[in-house]
Amino acid sequence: MTGAPAERLEAVLTGLGPLAVAVSGGVDSMTLAHLAERASGDALQVFHAVSPAVPPEAMARVRRHAGARGWRLRLIDAGEFRDPDYLANPANRCFFCKFNLYGAIQAETSARIASGTNLDDLADYRPGLRAAERHDVVHPYVMAGVDKADVRQLARELGLADLAELPAAPCLSSRLQTGIRVTAEALGFVHEVERLVERAIGPKTVRCRLRRDGVAIELDPEGLAAIAGDGGAGLRGRIETLCRAHGHAAPRFQPYRMGSAFERPAGHAS
Repeated sequence: MTGAPAERLEAVLTGLGPLAVAVSGGVDSMTLAHLAERASGDALQVFHAVSPAVPPEAMARVRRHAGARGWRLRLIDAGEFRDPDYLANPANRCFFCKFNLYGAIQAETSARIASGTNLDDLADYRPGLRAAERHDVVHPYVMAGVDKADVRQLARELGLADLAELPAAPCLSSRLQTGIRVTAEALGFVHEVERLVERAIGPKTVRCRLRRDGVAIELDPEGLAAIAGDGGAGLRGRIETLCRAHGHAAPRFQPYRMGSAFERPAGHAS
């Protein structure tokens, strides 16, 4: 495919017409909303799901950008917390999450739904893509041949510095080991731990994993060194107190590994 990513995306978005963009608050969907605004103008609709699985800072980011740009923002309850299949946290949990999300958006608009899925996502196990297919959702980045690095560059070109360098931030349910039931309380706990660590040492990456054998806190090498040393004793003590308050034993600290709480279904390579 020839042409710069911005040019290819402009052609795709113009051809798709008015869209309803599902935004999570991350760099992919938020940058897409900004690009779709340029193509659709006032016809753009933006939807954000309010859920215990979505960190409040993500919703605050969506609200901030929507207010600054005058987007028609709709905050919706996607209803996944009323879906027993989602709450059971199977390996294809994301299918039920996205199926509920897209269904809730379709109930509110007749516009075509667009997601922030990019080319890199296609190389991973993404059951949410099956849900998107069921709801005729379009993926403009994929249609334009745009990967994650392209998305970040597009955000920079648009002057969206707060989005361009955002670390990957999958939903809070991804912190629960496959098969552990999803509850608002569990998600609130892992988010509280992560926020505590972020405020204290500012690591590049932190994940609080809730596993069947206990709590594991995963950090990038610099963060792991900071929390493991003598200077991290106070922080470790606060985390242990928080764990006990939620009925958990003291956590273990280990290197970050992407998706380590996920148990891949048989037949899918790791």
